[in-house]
Amino acid sequence: MQNTLLLDPVRILHGPGQDEQQGAVFIETGVLRGFDETARSLAASQGLRPTDAGDKLIAPCLVDPHSVLEDPINGRAETLQSLARCATAGGYGSVALLPRSRTWRDRPERLALPDPDQPSRLTIHLWGGFSTGGQGDHLSCHGDLLDHGAIGLADDDAMVPQALLERGLLLAEMQSAPVLLAPRDPDLQADGLAREGVETLRAGWAPDPASSEVLPLTQLLALQRQHPQRNLRLMNVSTAKAVSQLRSEARPPMASVSWWHLIADSGSMQNDHPGWCVRPSIGSPADRLALQQAVLDGLITAVAVHAVPLDEEDMLLPADQRPPGLSGHHLVLPLLWEALVRDSGWSVPQLWQALSFGPSSLLNIPAEQLSVDSDRWLIFDPEHRWTVSRSDSAAPLAANIPCAGREITGRVLACGLSCSEVRCG
Repeated sequence: MQNTLLLDPVRILHGPGQDEQQGAVFIETGVLRGFDETARSLAASQGLRPTDAGDKLIAPCLVDPHSVLEDPINGRAETLQSLARCATAGGYGSVALLPRSRTWRDRPERLALPDPDQPSRLTIHLWGGFSTGGQGDHLSCHGDLLDHGAIGLADDDAMVPQALLERGLLLAEMQSAPVLLAPRDPDLQADGLAREGVETLRAGWAPDPASSEVLPLTQLLALQRQHPQRNLRLMNVSTAKAVSQLRSEARPPMASVSWWHLIADSGSMQNDHPGWCVRPSIGSPADRLALQQAVLDGLITAVAVHAVPLDEEDMLLPADQRPPGLSGHHLVLPLLWEALVRDSGWSVPQLWQALSFGPSSLLNIPAEQLSVDSDRWLIFDPEHRWTVSRSDSAAPLAANIPCAGREITGRVLACGLSCSEVRCG
């Protein structure tokens, strides 16, 4: 077991606003102890020879601004322990959980997560419920939730009724805390599974019109203009038309996009692929390209995992009958690296802005960065080949992971938050 070593040379991304560099890093029992000449001196004092990791990258942990965990202890689809294992294996240092839960997180006493049997160093943030029970009928006690540690306010995956939303913004108990809202109208979506278009018709799915996102987005943008002192956040923007709306705003609110909508579309999947059944609905190739460009331009601030775990029984249902959602924090960086860095020419800082620094901004927390005496780092090998499997040690408990059985390139080899061994050979 090797948990103390000198990586020299290695690719290094220190933090936001910095370029990738080539240098040296000394890691001792999972903790960064020094860079470059300091790292070499520390390693020499312990008689350690350098490990050549010139093709690998050490960088700050990733941040997931919103995912779902309904039953942290006894969940059949996912538990806090299995989520933490998968997230840290994927390089995530922070995950923010939406209010949806077996006991909806709409009261201060429901913000406390029980301690798992095997504690993790993963940071968990909790969104407090904007409405009681996520029903959109009554406001929760916003001030109390925020006073007891909620990272901000959110509801479920549909638009909060406008009258209730306006009332909450006028009362302004949230002050400067982020308010995360989904621009989705379930009545307009009806039974739609994928965005309307030729690809959806060919696949035989019921179409979801773009208006189910565009109309509620129009309302949210108007509310942000009326209440500029409030910090609205848009959850899971998913269409090219929505991107166009955001570009027309002088000061658009921060927004997130699901990672899956950046790599998949209605023209790229077989009918039995689990990636059809997501919310918001999967879009067309044009939607995917518009979303990628919006992230690259900084118009969309954050890429979210938005994991919604399902169990094996759920996955036996046809796509148009089962609950929507995908899981798999450990797949996000490899698949986005392939789609955005390798295929589209993004730089490493641009990808980390989308997966780490931008999500921190959306959550209004300090950005991750590499620092001495910290364990908040990951090592990524862009050339490592492996086959996605539910039996993999990094896989979640959830049954709804995409790409099962497929060989992919790129993997997080180690993360300081879960590190007992670092392998870079």
